[in-house]
Amino acid sequence: MTNRYAVILAAGQGTRMKSKLYKVLHPVCGKPMVQHVVDQVKKLNIQEMVTVIGHGAEMVKAQLGDESHYALQSEQLGTAHAVMQAQQSLEGKDGVTIVVCGDTPLIKAETMESLFKHHEELSAKATILTASIEDPTGYGRIIRNDNGLVEKIVEHKDATEAEREINEINTGTYCFDNAALFEALKKVSNDNVQGEFYLPDVVEILKNQGEVVTAYQTNDLEETLGVNDRVALSEAERIMRKRINENHMRNGVTIIDPANTYIESDVVIGQDTTILPGTILKGRTVIGADCQIGPNSEIDTCEVGNETVIRQSAAYNSEIGSLVNIGPFAHIRPDSTIHDEVKIGNFVEIKKAVFGKGSKASHLSYIGDAEVGSDVNIGCGSITVNYDGKNKFLTKIEDGVFIGCNSNLVAPVTIGKGAYVAAGSTVTKDVPGNALAIARAQQVNKENYVDKLNLKK
Repeated sequence: MTNRYAVILAAGQGTRMKSKLYKVLHPVCGKPMVQHVVDQVKKLNIQEMVTVIGHGAEMVKAQLGDESHYALQSEQLGTAHAVMQAQQSLEGKDGVTIVVCGDTPLIKAETMESLFKHHEELSAKATILTASIEDPTGYGRIIRNDNGLVEKIVEHKDATEAEREINEINTGTYCFDNAALFEALKKVSNDNVQGEFYLPDVVEILKNQGEVVTAYQTNDLEETLGVNDRVALSEAERIMRKRINENHMRNGVTIIDPANTYIESDVVIGQDTTILPGTILKGRTVIGADCQIGPNSEIDTCEVGNETVIRQSAAYNSEIGSLVNIGPFAHIRPDSTIHDEVKIGNFVEIKKAVFGKGSKASHLSYIGDAEVGSDVNIGCGSITVNYDGKNKFLTKIEDGVFIGCNSNLVAPVTIGKGAYVAAGSTVTKDVPGNALAIARAQQVNKENYVDKLNLKK
């Protein structure tokens, strides 16, 4: 099998983005554009991948890590110049090299695989990925001969009236015979208005040498979209979101309103789960089967079991079991573990806490830095007082405990198995198992006090 290599162009700053963040690092559905490209290229049985970096080089390397080798383009002098920076890694190797831009997050591995196969079947030295577009204004046109091979690429400004009627355009993705590519790159001139070295010139050089230059036309124009500004970024986000949502629906997930459901690319959802409008699923979230999520819920990097309901709530970096009922308007903060059959009700906040099986905090409570056992009932308005202004402390609530409404548990404190805490108590000492803790001021009634107040008015 022919060796395959990849060069990913990711050196540009992207001034039209008007951003401190370098262009290829802008996220589309939660993942940087260049990461989308790399993830697709990795599916192609590539022997070596070289990412050409420049602006934001260290940040790009931090994102991709050891998934790629790197070549530095210290000056951005055009696409041919960028590919030339991969010379040290790839020159002299036999095989086929795909060149793809890091700002094309929608390109699919299947399309690139078809490009490779078309190139190999025709024994071409260069193959251009093309697309048909209704309005090709501004794009380079593909001029073919009677045999369907490429005669040349004509830029819009240089095209005749007849050539401007052609709708097949150059998308900026190519396959090259690797050896021929680096030989031709040495002959590319920067004799143009911009003074830059352009990769399409390689195609012309190879054609003039009598080599076979061909084109493979994709039927999906959207995946060739290059992102150069925030408008195109928004369009890429819309297309990617639609693609992700349709994939989940085809795999057995019900999405009530796909246009108003936002699911990032690494999210996993089980069959027969229903996602309601306004829901945002982010990061490496995994949701089980037969769940109901939303409406208007945000879940980021959580594992959620089966048959769980999360309504109008937010959950982050936590584990949530099966048959759990959360919300509405609950907040699950990071490092929380909620076991099966738990109820977390309206306006309850959980932070860095373990909630045992079958336990309940039905409304208006804050449970932070706590270990809650199984079958615990936490009454309305109860709080684990975990912070003294300098340090956080742990509250332990053992199995079967009943915490009365409006109770303050001042950590560090342990409430023993089966104990009761009377409503309105502020508990500062450990409570033994099966005990009743009452920690509140004795009630005093002042007879006729209101009448005395009225006499003073």
